[in-house]
Amino acid sequence: MDFAFDLLQSAIKGLLTGMVYSLMALGLTVIFGVMRVVNFAHGEMMVVAMYLTVFAFAVLGVDPLLALIPIAGILFLFGYALQRTVVNRFINVPEHMQFILMLAIAIVLVNACLLIAGPDAQGVQLDYSLDSFEIGPLLLDKVRVYAAIGSLAIAFLLFLFFNRTRTGKAIRAAADNYTGALVVGLDVKRLYAITFGIGAACVGAAGALTVMLVQVQPFLSVEYTLLAFTIVIIGGLGSLRGAIAGGLLIGISEAVAGFLLDPSLKSVFSFGLLILVLLVRPQGLFGRTT
Repeated sequence: MDFAFDLLQSAIKGLLTGMVYSLMALGLTVIFGVMRVVNFAHGEMMVVAMYLTVFAFAVLGVDPLLALIPIAGILFLFGYALQRTVVNRFINVPEHMQFILMLAIAIVLVNACLLIAGPDAQGVQLDYSLDSFEIGPLLLDKVRVYAAIGSLAIAFLLFLFFNRTRTGKAIRAAADNYTGALVVGLDVKRLYAITFGIGAACVGAAGALTVMLVQVQPFLSVEYTLLAFTIVIIGGLGSLRGAIAGGLLIGISEAVAGFLLDPSLKSVFSFGLLILVLLVRPQGLFGRTT
């Protein structure tokens, strides 16, 4: 009985963490789904957002939950400007050139973080960091619950944006038919910049929430980039539903693996799940066949 209860507790903990993973992956899949550009600087953008959150807390005393919106806004502006000035020039070039560009941006960002913040891990110590919600016999960490709720709310707003607003529908049209979007007079370059900004804002929000759970250091960016790619490949590249499902699966699998085996083996379990999904359904769980 104790084993089953502890397993359930771990799975719920992983589910909450997986919601934050899903938000991080949404940023990556939005950019790829619309622009067909693979953002290899995704983890670096998340680390930048985490450092901004730590700075806001240390200097201004702003709780990460309150800093989430302005930091997402800062990352949106950064992503918008980056796409308009740099990335847009590489939209129609061979994929290996896009890869080199985004890798160069990633190196610049991680080294800027290293130069400004140093190599030591930094974090925030919130008043409720050690508090829990009691639901019957279950104990749920408040920070994970708040982070999960924040991620769920932002994901819901993102789905509303793409399905209910004129700009969101225009972005979807540009993603489905680039030439057709040009023919009907859509400003595709502007839509692409908004899309990149939205993707950066999602990872910015995810970074603000993640710093509530872990400490940040510059080279954590590589881990988050790999994690985001694992999630979107499992869910299906370009699929918003797939990013949500993939994040939840990875979160639960890591927590269960840490409980049954060893926390250091959680990545092995995640990549094992990736291999299994690719063997059974190469396009991902919600990916479309070509």
